[in-house]
Amino acid sequence: MIERKGVSGWWRVATLGCLVLLAVALATGMSMFEQFKAQIQHVQGQLKDTAQVKYIAVLNDDKQAPAMLVTLALQDTALQIQRLNAVTEGREDSMQLWALSEGDPVRSLGVLQSKGKTLRLPASERDMASATTLAISVEDKGGAQPGKGPRLPYLFKGSVIQKAL
Repeated sequence: MIERKGVSGWWRVATLGCLVLLAVALATGMSMFEQFKAQIQHVQGQLKDTAQVKYIAVLNDDKQAPAMLVTLALQDTALQIQRLNAVTEGREDSMQLWALSEGDPVRSLGVLQSKGKTLRLPASERDMASATTLAISVEDKGGAQPGKGPRLPYLFKGSVIQKAL
């Protein structure tokens, strides 16, 4: 009998099987990588579309009960104001939002036109950047005269919090 010196058929089959297994693992890894990239892009898109509130203030009444929630998101051009109590202005009155800051005169941010639970008031980050406190006063219908401060004491008042993003 002649003995063959070489690689047996079993080793050839095992090597071929390992190569097939390696190819399948490589294809699976590449597919998973592409799926992971797509998921990251999807989450980044969602994050971009999610409002990122930068300024927030809870305005309290004289008993320190929350009366209004005021927020400004970075991508927004309006303050979001939510009434937290049932207080509304009378027929001949208007509520007016004021920005107060140390050493500066009080600035009007606008008159609350809606009696609804939530409303928007045009504003920008520049309007809020120097404000340390927001306050609401009751004024004659249409609000205070331009350049003048509130005529009555503040009905609601609260500190402005600038969130770190």
